[in-house]
Amino acid sequence: MNPSENMNVVSVAEGELGLSSPAATFEEPASVLRRLAKDHKISIVSAIIIVLFVLGAIFAPVLTPYEYDSINLSDRLAAPSLAHLFGTDEGGRDILTRMLYGSRVSLVIGIVPTLLSVVVGTFIGMVAGYHGGKVDTVIMRVADIVMSFPTMLLAMVVMYTLGGGTANVFLTMVLVGWAAIARVVRAETLKLKESEYVEAARIIGVRQARVILRHILPNCLPTVIVLFTLEIPSSILTESSLSFLGMGVQPPSASWGLMVSAGREFLYHAPWLCFAPCLAIMAIVLAFNYLGDGLRDVLDPHLQSQ
Repeated sequence: MNPSENMNVVSVAEGELGLSSPAATFEEPASVLRRLAKDHKISIVSAIIIVLFVLGAIFAPVLTPYEYDSINLSDRLAAPSLAHLFGTDEGGRDILTRMLYGSRVSLVIGIVPTLLSVVVGTFIGMVAGYHGGKVDTVIMRVADIVMSFPTMLLAMVVMYTLGGGTANVFLTMVLVGWAAIARVVRAETLKLKESEYVEAARIIGVRQARVILRHILPNCLPTVIVLFTLEIPSSILTESSLSFLGMGVQPPSASWGLMVSAGREFLYHAPWLCFAPCLAIMAIVLAFNYLGDGLRDVLDPHLQSQ
């Protein structure tokens, strides 16, 4: 029997035995939104805030008449006014404009490396949990080494080694973020591989890759989605901290961390330089955290059954 015929036989056997993943039935997005609106109104408000930040980043050139890197010393350190809602910085650049362009950096670095970390961590965690033995031991010991260092300290070491720049920030976020994801997914995999439908799939000869992708991964997805949402604010804070210390995004790029770092020199007589980007960082971090909490309550089948 060739491989394609064998795969068809396995698929038929899985269907006849009812080997579907019971926890892998996802609600429609509309249903999730209704539950969030009913039980977690703050999550809906948080989602709206996130959407506003995303729209501001996308349409920054339309929303402001100024250039984020255009220096105008005649307007240096101007206080907030109708012409400059959040004032200007030491170079006469409009702070609102720099915040809008800076949101591009913060959101991209918050979302893209986190997504990569989640993909890598999920794959590694499922492999470690499903195979067990030496594979699990080696992977988890590496994860333990990564997690034994404070995230910020490890990120600083990596950035000091690689040098500043956006690309290196991306790589750093992935290197320091995969381990926590892998450990959580491994724990989920250890529980799922003992379930009846996974055991039955093994008995009828389903290949390991198919068991992982069809029966284990879908059941891990609700947890992975919540982890992804909750890890984004951590990445944003890490990027802002690295930029504040001069190890992250480099000038002339606009970054909230860079804006706070530059504004600290004028904190006493021009506090708006720090106030606006700090407020933006706080708002987006809280929004993602509250949204993640709401999604966890809606998507976690254990919480739903309580």
